[in-house]
Amino acid sequence: MRKPCSISLLASSAVLISSVATAQPAPRPAAPPDTPPPSAKPSEAAPAEPAPPAADRTSPATVEAPEPGSAEETRSAEPPDGELEGGEAEPKETTRPTSPTRQPVNAKPSAEGPPPSPRFAAPENATAVPSPMEARSPTAEGEGKGKPSREKADAPDVDVFAEDWWSHARPILEIHGYFRTRVEMFHRFSLGRIDQPGDQLWPVPVDHRYTAFNSGDSQPSATYGPVLCTDKESPSGSTDSRDPEDGLYRCKNHTQMGANIRFRLNPELHISDNLRVVSQIDLLDNLVLGTTPEGYAITPDADGGYASVQRGGYNPISLFDVSQTTPTSGVNGTKDSIRVKRVWAEFQTPVGELRFGRMPSHWGLGMVENSGDGYDDDYQTTIDRLMFVTGVKPLGLYVSGAWDFANEGATTENLLDSQGQAQDAAQKDDVRQLTFSIARRTDPDLAKQALAKNRIVVNGGAQLVWRRQRLANDLAGDVNDGANVPGAYPEGLMPGDVASGYVRRGGMLLIPDLWVQLLYKTFRFEAEGATVQGHADNVETATGTTEADFEDWKFRAWGFAAEAELHALEERLQVDFKGGWASGDPEASEADRPGSGGLTPGYGDGLQDQLGDDTYSTFAFHPNCKIDLILNRNILSRVQGSYYLRPGVAYDFMRSPDGQRLGGGFAAIWTRASSFVQTPGHKRDLGIELNGRLFFQSKDGALNDLPGSLGGFYTQLEYGVLFPLRGLGYQKRELASMQAALGDEAGHLKAAQILRWYLGVLF
Repeated sequence: MRKPCSISLLASSAVLISSVATAQPAPRPAAPPDTPPPSAKPSEAAPAEPAPPAADRTSPATVEAPEPGSAEETRSAEPPDGELEGGEAEPKETTRPTSPTRQPVNAKPSAEGPPPSPRFAAPENATAVPSPMEARSPTAEGEGKGKPSREKADAPDVDVFAEDWWSHARPILEIHGYFRTRVEMFHRFSLGRIDQPGDQLWPVPVDHRYTAFNSGDSQPSATYGPVLCTDKESPSGSTDSRDPEDGLYRCKNHTQMGANIRFRLNPELHISDNLRVVSQIDLLDNLVLGTTPEGYAITPDADGGYASVQRGGYNPISLFDVSQTTPTSGVNGTKDSIRVKRVWAEFQTPVGELRFGRMPSHWGLGMVENSGDGYDDDYQTTIDRLMFVTGVKPLGLYVSGAWDFANEGATTENLLDSQGQAQDAAQKDDVRQLTFSIARRTDPDLAKQALAKNRIVVNGGAQLVWRRQRLANDLAGDVNDGANVPGAYPEGLMPGDVASGYVRRGGMLLIPDLWVQLLYKTFRFEAEGATVQGHADNVETATGTTEADFEDWKFRAWGFAAEAELHALEERLQVDFKGGWASGDPEASEADRPGSGGLTPGYGDGLQDQLGDDTYSTFAFHPNCKIDLILNRNILSRVQGSYYLRPGVAYDFMRSPDGQRLGGGFAAIWTRASSFVQTPGHKRDLGIELNGRLFFQSKDGALNDLPGSLGGFYTQLEYGVLFPLRGLGYQKRELASMQAALGDEAGHLKAAQILRWYLGVLF
């Protein structure tokens, strides 16, 4: 790190001594046509204008400048072959070649779609120049032909100046990301339902005492929650005391409130203009504030999960905890304080770009594959992939093919050999996946020019995912049961045989996905449609199945999403409309999840049971495809087996050229079930939700000048209210039985509310 600086200082000293020793120093020779001028730092004075080079050693002459648009003039201004959209801006005409300047890096690294990602080899204020060997090579026409003066002859032969060393190609590290704090308050997310804990749409706060209702028996099942509150703390009244002697009453609580933080880093190591390594690292990933106190610890439990450790003498009770400790998986939590999410490399070849590693995947609107790199995102699609992208840049056409490692099954990983290299233990249990795509994406700079001329810009493409698996080990259990756990491979040091946990899957999936985008002036329309088509011999996870148990299971699911957006009043006003549809399943059984009816993914239940046709047709959006604050984002956790309509409006009350903004927005969301039998109340209408927000963005940060990007300090206050409709309620017979047993007030749905405060620093 010190060597270039030392050489730069020596070069500068030599030039300075030479200048002082001469009365009239010779003018600095003109740069060769292939060598761009050195980039001066903002704090330094601009160098003097070079004198015209001599045509020969006897008579001075002026070298004729290349014509505008000639190959010599534009050679160094052209971007490399296969460059992506969002890369270098269109070069300006000049009489001397200049190296392309680099655009500011966006806040989120993305491997979205087929086109290769732009080359960012230096910060915004840096300029690309050839290597030192190329800069020292005097090959330009006319250089060295003028008669040298005595001062020039005595000066040292140094063509690389001190400031040049700061712009030569070398590994450069760029870091982008954000730090965020989110404060959230959930009120009545259980919607007034009194289901048993395993059947709830949203878990009732554990400190709320209530009597659950068993819909199968049409009778109250059990009472949950503590009786540890005083008369003042419980709104039930003195007649509701369960312990008159001690004066303790049932606890009542309908609110859950807390805060979480995340510090996300997206380091980019640029080896050269054509090679870089990109990563994503989260520190304190969605850590709930107040967790991992100093007196709390856990240890692995023999029955699975973890067990709490006895507290020590300095913190015998939690009332004495005054400090937090570092989160460590298996010690005081389930996550480590540092989590490496992604690492991948990108190499630009003359015919396309090669990507390899663990990388993000995003297509279209993110309905199926979503990179989840937004400032308020939680879920993301990350794939282990080998990918090659090529295309015809003048046409904006890109083609890609990828070999994905979706699931390798059992490996030879050994718990007692942490340094050894593990291998794939079998082939037939792998989930093999190939991804192909073809798309047209207009370069952003060309798109801006076309929109300024009132032209229509059309982008779009198609992606096809092929997936296959013959054998599977999805068994839950330990190594003795044959489950796929580290060290369970026969050659491992732990007992067990992974092969005993195999079932025949015999499955194949095809997932075609179409995407189209239309831009005109300040209007944008974008749509995505996808389907899941496939089959499987067996969908069970338990072992012991035979050929007689095999059936021809089919997968036939469909999904569609669309967005329309219009900007007006100098782009201060934004009017948008969003809509989407996910197919339902009229043959789905709700016996295993009566509270959700198949509108939620479920946990540990496997695929939802079928009543008749052996065909799964429930489509699920990616959970990061957020449309509201309460119902689809939190209670149902995603759009699944339903459709929605969402009109919205936003307005910037203040907008400055430096990026500072103050604005607000409002949206209304109507959600209905695609198949009424999948709802708890056997009605299509699920709810109407109203969302509002106020936001402020400061002028700090280098990303504010990028349209659509956030930079510096950003804060947002959001409020939402959900009015649940009959689809989320009880059926008539259930409601009648409940009210007969628990009173007329039982079973009535209640509105849910949310209040969110976002604080972030984006860079």
